[in-house]
Amino acid sequence: MNRVEVVVRQIDRFQQRHAVAGIPFAVIQKFGNDQAGGKATIIAYYGLFAIFPLLLVFSTVLGFVLSGDPELQQRMVNSALADFPIIGSQLRNAAHPMRGSPLALAVGLAGALYGAQGVGQAAQNAMNTVWNVPFKEWPGFVGRRVRGFAILVVLGLGVLLSSALIGYAPRFGPLNGPWTLAASTIVNFGVFLAAFTMLTAATVRVRDVLIGVVIATGFWEVLQTVGDVYVRYVINHAADVYGFFAIVIGLLTWVFTGARLTLLAAEINVVLRYRLWPRSMTQPPFTPQDKDAFTLLAKMEERRPEETVEATFSAEADRQPLDELAAPAPPPAATDSTEGPPR
Repeated sequence: MNRVEVVVRQIDRFQQRHAVAGIPFAVIQKFGNDQAGGKATIIAYYGLFAIFPLLLVFSTVLGFVLSGDPELQQRMVNSALADFPIIGSQLRNAAHPMRGSPLALAVGLAGALYGAQGVGQAAQNAMNTVWNVPFKEWPGFVGRRVRGFAILVVLGLGVLLSSALIGYAPRFGPLNGPWTLAASTIVNFGVFLAAFTMLTAATVRVRDVLIGVVIATGFWEVLQTVGDVYVRYVINHAADVYGFFAIVIGLLTWVFTGARLTLLAAEINVVLRYRLWPRSMTQPPFTPQDKDAFTLLAKMEERRPEETVEATFSAEADRQPLDELAAPAPPPAATDSTEGPPR
């Protein structure tokens, strides 16, 4: 081994002995094993199709229900758009008194159903992969659609509940900021809790996903803050043409980052549930947790009830290069000086 590899292997031994370093590395390694980055890209793609129709449906419904109260309409719109800091500020500034439109409602519902179903299918695919559920246990066509509609209902209720709670903020005067933050955090926590338990075919309990839900909620609050800062210092100071590109790039980045962070939080749940740490940086040797993780990945390929996949590892998987390097070299073979020259 060269000197760099020796140093890396020594660092590897350190992180394997200390959970504070071993758990984050195991989460990152499993994120890569599951190709979760690609799953996040698909979720973000369908998410863009779902955001705008959902906002259109929300605005149209408010136009029907609150047609005689433009001030309350504006307050509800502001609270709902608080969850979309990139595009929300633009829509908020351009908002006019809304009127209910059957055509807008129909178009919005169709677009929202298409986008939300796409998000639901992509999210189920990602979560089942994160939990390494064998393909033969994934829901069928009808089951996937039912779960997709359930997620749509959860997201819709989350937006409505967040809007209702934040709409009360003006009544609290100087406590508006803390109240808004608390209401948003509570609603986001509930949405993530429902999503993390509903989107996977694996049998999970609330305690199995609780840590990931808390982390995902924190990620989302930070992401919203970053989005607000981006709007304040980039979009608001950009010219019309460059501002348009700033909005598009910012929204794409915001949705994609949110999807990646959500899947990262889900990976934390799996690593903690199955104790998939420590993992090895340089292989061989494999740790027992490496073998467990690779076995779970292999068993995902079971596609029929009649099929069983088993994983085995060769002796090479347990080879310890550092021990071999530290072992003393064998002594040279002894020679008998009394012997004469060979004939």
